[in-house]
Amino acid sequence: MTNAFITGITGQDGLYLSELLLAKGYEVYGLIRGQNNPKFDLVRRTVPDVRLLTGDLTDLSSLMRALNVAQPDEFYNLGAISFVAYSWENAHVTTEVTAKGVLNALEATRLHAGSDVRSVRFYQASSSEMFGKVQDVPQSESTLLWPRSPYGVAKVFGHYMTINYRESYGMHASSGILFNHESPRRGEEFVTRKVTQAVARISLGLQDRLVMGNLDARRDWGFAGDYVEAMWRMLQQDEADDYVISTGETHSIGELLDAAFGAVDIDDWQRYVHQDPAFFRPAEVDLLIGDASKARDRLGWKPTVTFGQLIAMMVESDLAEQKALAGR
Repeated sequence: MTNAFITGITGQDGLYLSELLLAKGYEVYGLIRGQNNPKFDLVRRTVPDVRLLTGDLTDLSSLMRALNVAQPDEFYNLGAISFVAYSWENAHVTTEVTAKGVLNALEATRLHAGSDVRSVRFYQASSSEMFGKVQDVPQSESTLLWPRSPYGVAKVFGHYMTINYRESYGMHASSGILFNHESPRRGEEFVTRKVTQAVARISLGLQDRLVMGNLDARRDWGFAGDYVEAMWRMLQQDEADDYVISTGETHSIGELLDAAFGAVDIDDWQRYVHQDPAFFRPAEVDLLIGDASKARDRLGWKPTVTFGQLIAMMVESDLAEQKALAGR
């Protein structure tokens, strides 16, 4: 049996990846921070067969203890403070977790593996936010990184540290440069879920307006369930490498609103949406669109869910949730 160890088990990617690996017959261990983590029950309910271990990416010794229990063949480092807007509010904590946490994860893996350094295959969750002030359109693995947020800077640190451990120690360490990926499990603080939840509430008469920031920013949005498949495929390769994972399509926030309101048959969404400068980023990332040809050619990976299907799926899920909360 193959053992997998996942940090960030409580996030959407951690849950989808756990389901994928369990279906493949893996023994899955997940790291959870704190004894009273509010998402503990969510993980237990969603993936009851995952074995949860307590620990913290900022604490190397806790990672070592967890690895000694899990004895992983594959280590998926998905843990991070991943909300970009928060990274300006608390750059220090973002750096400790999202940057230095990667170093701790790599070092714990190296020490645990000992002389057989390739015995644990390592995956690092890199991000399209590393491209920031984009220097190429579309962005590929060779595009210059120019992050525009503390989160993006932290992700660049983790990305290059992963490459460094691969080149310095011969570790089987790969990075997935994942573009925006969403699902009904996306946190409510993220723009896609903020929109789909608000649209559900507006259609049910539970909310009358949606406050947004920049409607012109463009993103490459895919389905998280597709993207965790790419993570797994990376660790099945003989040699580690870095891969852009994306749909190759770009959509604006305005198009996101079109799709979400269209899913509940509201055409004139402008009367519900108000822009507030407070929601604009200090330094905006205007256009992200990925070139995933390397992943397609070498991993045999491609997305299966379209943008329209993704947003409709999220709106439908939020409608069901809001109806249940309202007792309808």
